[in-house]
This record gives sequence, structure tokens and C-alpha cells, in this order.
Amino acid sequence: MSLFKVFDVAGSAMNAQSVRMNVTASNLANAGSVSGDADNVYRARQPVFSTFGESMANVQGVAGVRLDGVVESSAPLQMLYQPDHPEADADGNVYATNVNTVEEMVNMISASRSYKNNVEMINTTKDLLLQTLSLGR
Repeated sequence: MSLFKVFDVAGSAMNAQSVRMNVTASNLANAGSVSGDADNVYRARQPVFSTFGESMANVQGVAGVRLDGVVESSAPLQMLYQPDHPEADADGNVYATNVNTVEEMVNMISASRSYKNNVEMINTTKDLLLQTLSLGR
């Protein structure tokens, strides 16, 4: 594997963590949403990733991270009795989103650290390549 492939792997991992941060931000932005209809309530979303190696097992030397999709959480919604709420149904119930803010904050911290680790890997590889080139002078 060429040393330059490190940039491809780290770049795909940084892209994956960027998607993860955007999905987490969307979940946090909708954390307090409610609706009178359970079908219209925002449901937490999570990105699903796989490695390039899983999808391209017959190609030698291909590595990285690929986004397979974004799935909705199957966690149950909260049903709250709030008859004075403007969106309450005929029984006075509203449905709250299933976003867990603590879990989302942990996801945000983890994605941020993973992104930073990949930036450090790129910088270290770049420095090593520059030092290797300077040996020939």
C-alpha cells in the first residue's frame, strides 16, 4: 500500500465523521419537537457506515469508509398528556420525539475526536513524507 493511500483513507473517514456530526446536529435541533400525530413527529436518525474493503473485497489495496445510508431510530415516542397544547389530538395527547440528548452529545464528542484524529494522521503522514524527501537533498 502506497503511503499516499493514507490520505484517501483519512479523507473518507473525515467525510464520514462530518456526516455523523451533521446528523447529530439535526437530531439535537429537533430534540424538543412535538406533534399531535405520531406519524409526523421527528424521529432520531443515525448514519450507517461500512468499509470499502467489505464492498470491494476483490480489489486489492482499497480501504476507507463509505456511507451506506441514514436510518431512523426505532425507539418509542413519548406520549404526553397536554390538552392545552395547540397541536394536541382529540384526547389531549401530544407525541414527543425520541431523540436522546445525552446520547447525541456523546455522538458529537466521539465524531469530533475521530475527525481530529484523522487530521492528526494526515499531518503526521505529510510531515513524514516531507522528511523523507529532504533526505535526498
